[in-house]
Amino acid sequence: MNSHYNQNINGWIILDKPQGVSSNQALRKIQYLLRAKKAGHIGTLDPFATGVLPLAFGEATKLIPYLEGNEKTYEFTLKFGTATTTADTEGDISETSKTIPSIEEIQNILPQFIGNISQIPPKYSAIHINGKRAYDLARKGVEFEIPSRQIIIKELVLLNARLDQQEADFRVTCSKGTYVRTLGTDIAAALNTCGHLTALRRTQNGFFSLSDTILLDNLKNILYKSSGVSPLKPVETFLCDITVIALTSEQALKLKSGQTLDSKDLIPFDSIATACYENKLIALIETKENKVFPIRVFNL
Repeated sequence: MNSHYNQNINGWIILDKPQGVSSNQALRKIQYLLRAKKAGHIGTLDPFATGVLPLAFGEATKLIPYLEGNEKTYEFTLKFGTATTTADTEGDISETSKTIPSIEEIQNILPQFIGNISQIPPKYSAIHINGKRAYDLARKGVEFEIPSRQIIIKELVLLNARLDQQEADFRVTCSKGTYVRTLGTDIAAALNTCGHLTALRRTQNGFFSLSDTILLDNLKNILYKSSGVSPLKPVETFLCDITVIALTSEQALKLKSGQTLDSKDLIPFDSIATACYENKLIALIETKENKVFPIRVFNL
């Protein structure tokens, strides 16, 4: 690791990702500013998209596998009558149509997209095809097929329609793995036209919402001023829906050293719980055969 990244930084920064940078570029910029040794993010946003991007530093990165499967909410604008190669504003025009749907027609087709549905991810995506990124193959003009996948759309709502401008705004709450660009083109196809996204904003990622976010420029100002104000949220901030188990000092020491505990010595819990001592996160734990095992130990 570069000697610049020499700080043991632990916690979360919930970034309102700006347009024009990838999720990884945004992460690396902030990791550089913090000089943080270890960093990761939950849920990739395209450079085209903006909004909630949770960034984990240090010990918080151990929680990523347990949070990245959470459902997400987006708001997006769909422009009817023009399709692009990337299904957003960054691609070339690939199809046009003079058919512009009515508000009633839009409302009528939305129910068919709610629930468990099948979706084919876009060719301009980060999916691996025989070890290569789909978007790299697409840019080279390589012909390939992406298999469909099952996703879950919990809610799909028409927020606003500006049909004189051939545009409509939607909100969708969906499972991990949903491509909103594809959802937009599929909505247009169901209306016997074509379309592409002109805006895409993630407003919620599991427990993380826009109210938790900070803008990149504001973050830079806080860090450069060195005013003692930390932009970091504590590692345990977003474990609100996981059972918390209070430990004795002896139990905490055992878990930190990788030992198991008798489940009868702790209150019962389902699946995974967080074990804390004096309000400090010690470990994520699970029960098997009357024993409690640490599955992630934290050094806070």
